[in-house]
Amino acid sequence: MKAKRALISVSDKTGVVEFAKQLTALGIEIVSTGGTMKSLQEAGIPVIYISDVTGFPEMMDGRVKTLNPYIHGGILAVRDNPEHAAAMQEHGIVPIDLVVVNLYPFRQTIAKPGVTQEDAVENIDIGGPAMVRSAAKNFRYVTVVVNPERYAEVVSELAAHGEVTAPTRLSLVREAFTHTAEYDAAIARYFSVQTGEGEYPSTLILPWQKLQDLRYGENPHQTAAFYRDNDAGGGVAYARQLAGKELSFNNIVDLEAAYAIAAEFDKPAAAIIKHTNPCGTATADDIATAYKLAYEADPVSAFGGIVALNRPVDAATAEQLKAIFLEAVIAPAFDPAALAILESKKNVRLLEAALPQAGAKQRYDIKTVSGGMLVQSADTTDAPPGEWKTVSKRMPTEAELKELELAWKVVKHVKSNAIVIARDGRTIGVGAGQMNRVGSAEIALKQAGEAARGAVLSSDAFFPFRDTVDAAAKAGITAIIQPGGSMRDEESIAAADEYGIAMVFTGMRHFKH
Repeated sequence: MKAKRALISVSDKTGVVEFAKQLTALGIEIVSTGGTMKSLQEAGIPVIYISDVTGFPEMMDGRVKTLNPYIHGGILAVRDNPEHAAAMQEHGIVPIDLVVVNLYPFRQTIAKPGVTQEDAVENIDIGGPAMVRSAAKNFRYVTVVVNPERYAEVVSELAAHGEVTAPTRLSLVREAFTHTAEYDAAIARYFSVQTGEGEYPSTLILPWQKLQDLRYGENPHQTAAFYRDNDAGGGVAYARQLAGKELSFNNIVDLEAAYAIAAEFDKPAAAIIKHTNPCGTATADDIATAYKLAYEADPVSAFGGIVALNRPVDAATAEQLKAIFLEAVIAPAFDPAALAILESKKNVRLLEAALPQAGAKQRYDIKTVSGGMLVQSADTTDAPPGEWKTVSKRMPTEAELKELELAWKVVKHVKSNAIVIARDGRTIGVGAGQMNRVGSAEIALKQAGEAARGAVLSSDAFFPFRDTVDAAAKAGITAIIQPGGSMRDEESIAAADEYGIAMVFTGMRHFKH
């Protein structure tokens, strides 16, 4: 059925003038409202004012303009239903064949600092979703467009066939209902906070946008896709890939783990990740040195790893990165010279992403279980050094405190049970994911070897027994940081005092299961 009339009312006016010109050239008359009509008129496009269709003015500050039988009857009428056709003829309702609508900027409004509830409420669209849903319901006869990126496709099919093809209409319907669902979800989340339900509402709605299908998941027999939270505004999901192969499921997981560590530090820092655990982390006065130290922490494990840097990559750093096989590198930026060097390695994935910012939107960790999921706030809080408590007789030196701070920042990103050994601004031993804490300590201490003498040790949770302190002392550790809170804390403190080890309690646990 040849399209004859379109209704256009959009908040996002990207490409709408050119689209309307093309519709007019195809002989399609246009009905429009308020700001959209003004934009089209200024471009010299013939437009029928919505009030001339409804017989009513736009009223109540624009709250009431399209909620009218002349609009919804024109959209919802089943064209080959005799009763519907008779009703249209009786009441003078003209069919609307194309509905081009996107909604008031509610999400953008509530994201503004200091937005009032009144401002938020006035940006809740009523007529728009109603028209979108009406058109989507009647997709056999009506084409609905909510995404400006689809304009060219719609015009092409109208020019070729006089109407939009059924498969395209069906695709547009899916997009339309997704658009209104996401919109309603944002409003529901807003009022969950407003009514005191907090960040964990009684019904959790997650309107995330698919970025890409992945070749497979953790293993080749698993399917996977990558989604983005459109309200997050940043993070690995917003990274821009500059070069390299398509990202895999495991690449993305490891990129997140690496960037989270690099972002912990104010000084130039580098983190190298294998299987979500850091095999090397270091800070220095410049990013090239930081990477060199991180790599030297465990060169064997660094092969095929993921590297995160908290400073732009310069040529000196790029030359080092080029020297070994890496899966991916993520950083805030890449200097042109660095990019040219790294692009010569065809397969390495290069990603540019802003570092997480203090005060950014709360991020959540989501873990699925059979039949449900667990949601928690991300572990982004920490006990600052000013709140730490020295519980041993010996106080840590200033140098030890700096090493303890590095080790403590890293250990929260290691799978529990977690132990990190640090010295000279870098990790030298990491023990991850063992079933008992002394087992993790033994792995970390073995990796550190003789370099453990004079180094510091960090634990993500308290020591249930003194055995970890005994192992640390035997290896030559001089200072230990841990949360404290065990019923046997006094045994661990006593052991530290026996060996002359400085022991610091943070009062905060960092389990990572």
